[in-house]
Amino acid sequence: MSDQARWKATVYVGGLAPMVNAANLHAAFLPFGEIADVSLPKPDGPNSTELHRGFGYVEFEDPEDIKDAIDNMEGAELFGKVLKVSAAKPLKNVNEGLGSKTALWEQEGWLAENAVSEEDKIAADRAKTGADDAPYDPMQGLEGLDVAGPKPA
Repeated sequence: MSDQARWKATVYVGGLAPMVNAANLHAAFLPFGEIADVSLPKPDGPNSTELHRGFGYVEFEDPEDIKDAIDNMEGAELFGKVLKVSAAKPLKNVNEGLGSKTALWEQEGWLAENAVSEEDKIAADRAKTGADDAPYDPMQGLEGLDVAGPKPA
């Protein structure tokens, strides 16, 4: 299964109680379809004693199963805590976008969308100069007017 297809078959489960483990989460979501994987991200700190960061992901074999899981488990209680269940979103690339440490115009994604080739620049310059050498003057043709404002009726 490709990464994109895996994210379409995965639900985010937030608001997990500290004592929830992967087996509990697997058992809670099993009625909605075959489960391919359950992951509970570990805390970042090396001194942390918690099993997880308060959320997890449940990946189903069939992407159709996440609809039932979201409809039935959103707002449900597990170990005394109310769950927040939604479709999982793919992880953002930390080197892309506004939160990155590199300038926006130096990022590959931005360059691919916004870069203009030299050929395009030359063609645009030729189109500008080829049409008319003199710039357009909006005041042209107003010499005959001696009174400003609307014409008297």
